Amino acid sequence: MKPVVDHIQFTVADMATALPFYDRLMPLLGFDPARRSEATLDAHEMHVIEYFTDGLCIAISSPRSAFATEAVHRREPGALHHLAFRATSRAEVDEFHEPPRVYPQHGEHYYARVLHSKPADQSPCSIQNRRHGPPAAARVD
Repeated sequence: MKPVVDHIQFTVADMATALPFYDRLMPLLGFDPARRSEATLDAHEMHVIEYFTDGLCIAISSPRSAFATEAVHRREPGALHHLAFRATSRAEVDEFHEPPRVYPQHGEHYYARVLHSKPADQSPCSIQNRRHGPPAAARVD
């Protein structure tokens, strides 16, 4: 089997807060806003919004009501630690809404902008570009 990711789905705490954030973020990562879809799946108690690009879908979904008040830290077992997308330059990092900076704790040339969909978000998104190692990435941490 060829290791190809078909789709990735994140559960967000608040769809009303997350939706404007992802609607701004996904086109910057190459996802076509015209290909966004939305559905409510009553049988699964879920509202889901999917963003498509050729070969990949990234979705956000609401939590089940029984888990709506629970917070999951990214370092807990079963939680996603981070997801990285390649960017081609620091200029692509600079396209995001607030100024990036160098994070020397991750390497001398680790240039990133950390974005949060809400103030206390446990899963911020960062856009990064490094001179050494992988050429660049946009990361959901």
